[in-house]
Amino acid sequence: MGILPRFDVTAPKPKDGGADPAPDPAVVARQVVRELVLPEPVIRTNPDEKYAQLVQVPTWMWLDRAMWKPVSKTAKVPGVSVTATAIPQRATWVMGDGSRVVCEGAGTPYSRKYVADSRSPDCGHTYVRSSARQPEEAYTVSVTVTWDVEWHGGGQQGLIPGLQTQAQMPLRVAEAQALVVA
Repeated sequence: MGILPRFDVTAPKPKDGGADPAPDPAVVARQVVRELVLPEPVIRTNPDEKYAQLVQVPTWMWLDRAMWKPVSKTAKVPGVSVTATAIPQRATWVMGDGSRVVCEGAGTPYSRKYVADSRSPDCGHTYVRSSARQPEEAYTVSVTVTWDVEWHGGGQQGLIPGLQTQAQMPLRVAEAQALVVA
């Protein structure tokens, strides 16, 4: 929680008889950014997270499209109005097996138009070991969405980079054994 500058209506006027100076737009922008409510990521995978992933079969990852959009907020204080817009930039996935995947967007949702064992065109991972020896036999997969905030108001503009939202979930990975009979 931040502190908004105090604008006291009963404060004495400047000695030169002019109006009270407007607050610094950058200060107001930082306050607006602290008040932005960014959506939490909703993780999706294919195979669906309710089922085990398979070793050596590509896992598709994506985030719910409803959360991958700009979020804006405007603050109006005496003398200035500032609008801040947070824009999602990238999703950084920690896969639980020591791998890290950086995706420049929300990822592509899997659909039946893709071949079952195809790789995601923009956000995927292929496990090489099962999660059988992990706690609760699952890897903990986490995603961090990084947002940059552009603001403008009071004749100024700026960028506040690096806001983050996070989510995690367990993901089981199984190993299927094949038997070849000649």
